[in-house]
Amino acid sequence: MEVPRRQCEVGQGAMMHTSLPFRALNGLENADSLDTVIACLKKAVNRMIHARAAKDLLHGVPPGHPLHPLAVQLSIGAWTSAVILDPVPGTQTASEVLIASALPAVVSGWTAWAELHPQQQRVGVAHAAANAAGTLLFGVSWALRSKGHRGPGVVASAAALDTIAVGGTLCGHLACRLASGTNHAEEVPHLVAPGWQRLCELGGIPVKKIEKRSLGDVPFLVWRAADGSINVLSNKCSHLAGPMSEGKVYHSSSNPCVECPWHYSRFSMAPRSGPGSGHDPAGCV
Repeated sequence: MEVPRRQCEVGQGAMMHTSLPFRALNGLENADSLDTVIACLKKAVNRMIHARAAKDLLHGVPPGHPLHPLAVQLSIGAWTSAVILDPVPGTQTASEVLIASALPAVVSGWTAWAELHPQQQRVGVAHAAANAAGTLLFGVSWALRSKGHRGPGVVASAAALDTIAVGGTLCGHLACRLASGTNHAEEVPHLVAPGWQRLCELGGIPVKKIEKRSLGDVPFLVWRAADGSINVLSNKCSHLAGPMSEGKVYHSSSNPCVECPWHYSRFSMAPRSGPGSGHDPAGCV
C-alpha cells in the first residue's frame, strides 16, 4: 500500500520551503532504494514472530495499548540516568544491564514495524539503525570500562545517548507526522451527535452480509446476524484506517468479528487480535 507524500510548504505572504532537516525526513520517507532491504527484514521478522498469540501480545492487544511505547521507557530511563550519573565520582554504568533493558523494546518495535506502510517502514528502519548504533556504543562503553578505561567509556556512553536521541527524533516523526501506531478510528465518536441516530432501514440490511452505510460523512459497517441482531462499528480499522467493510466476517464465542483486509486485525464486541490494539467504536442499533 503506497501512500504518496509531498513536501510541505508553509509561510505567510511568500511561500517558504520546509527546513532542511524536515526535507531530509521527507526524502527518507520516499527513499524506495531501501525497499529491498525492508522486504528482507520484514520477511525475517514475520518468520521469527509468526504465532498469532505472540504477535497479539507484542502489538499490545490484550491491554488495548501498543506495547512498544511502554517498553521503550525502561531503556530510555536507564540510559539517560546512566549518562547523567557518569561524571559523579563513585558511580559506574552497568552497560550490560542497559543493553538488556532494550530487548523488550526491540522485539515489540520490529513486530509493530512489520505491519506499517512503506513510508513508515523506511523511517522505521532509520530509527532502528540509530538505536542499534547507540546500543552498540553502550557496548563499546562497557568494554572500555571493563578494561579500566573509564574516561573513554564515559565518552562512548555520551555518544551513545546522542545517537539514540537521533533515533528518538525519527520515532517522533513516525508517531506525529506519519501517524504510526495511532488509533485511526479515534475521531469517529466525536463526529457523530450523541444519542441514537437513524442510520438506515432495517429491512434493507441482508442477513450475514457486510454492508457499508454512512451517517453524514462518517462511514460505518453494518452486520445482521442470523438471529436478526444488528452490529455496527466504524468502517475504519484503528491500525491504518483500512476499509473494514471489505473484510471477512468470523465468529468467536457466537459474536461476529470483522477482519481488516489490510493487516488482518479483528474487531468486534468480542475479543480482538492485532496489529490494531485500539478499541474501535462499536455498538448496536
